[in-house]
Amino acid sequence: MAYFDFLNIIFAPLLKLPVALAVIILAFIVSSIVIIITKYTTDQSLMKKLKDDMKEHQKRVKELKHEPAKAMEAQKKAMEVNMQYLTHSLKPTLITLIPIIFIFAWANSHFAYESIKPGQEFSVTAFFEKNINGNTELIAQDGLGIIGAKSQKIENSQAAWKLKGEEGEHVLEFVYDGEKRQHNVLISSGSKYLAPAKKFDGAIKLIQIGYKPKKILNLFGLKLSWIWTYIILSIIFTTVLRKLLKVY
Repeated sequence: MAYFDFLNIIFAPLLKLPVALAVIILAFIVSSIVIIITKYTTDQSLMKKLKDDMKEHQKRVKELKHEPAKAMEAQKKAMEVNMQYLTHSLKPTLITLIPIIFIFAWANSHFAYESIKPGQEFSVTAFFEKNINGNTELIAQDGLGIIGAKSQKIENSQAAWKLKGEEGEHVLEFVYDGEKRQHNVLISSGSKYLAPAKKFDGAIKLIQIGYKPKKILNLFGLKLSWIWTYIILSIIFTTVLRKLLKVY
């Protein structure tokens, strides 16, 4: 896709770095852009006043906890001010939303999975409609070997194969009762991979390549994927940048 080609050019240096460092830099860049756009597309004096008003109303709600009627009135005013704040925040959100979605899609295509190496065994699974039975066949092109039988029995609406092959992009063809479906797999000595899953209409509903999810951050024994690592870092960077740049 064109926007992926553009992002490949922009973020090409990140692909030469360790994944964890690349995600840290990406989170910082995106957080910085969002904060700068927010700062210059909103009236910061008004945003500060609205935030201060919200804090004041919330403080009053706590003080009036023994006077329900007055507390509800203060809560209503706090909600009105909060709605004004959210309305003014809408402009930077709309400006940054689409670019961030594209950046997320690009990052997911590079950081989500481990690549399949030449000669490495990997799995492929075909998922079928319910109550489908019988056998299905996998046809692999030259350079890609199937470990075991090409024909597999469909059990619990799925059939699986083990394969390994040479470096390059390979076409896999799945055949069931005259229906043929194709999905490509990339074997790479680098870090590239293709979309793991492909959906279809018909008896064959989905084909899944067994790329292993990439874990890049160990947080107290919990291994996190790139997206959770990004979210945590983004929250930290955004909080710090808001304070440093006085963005409300």
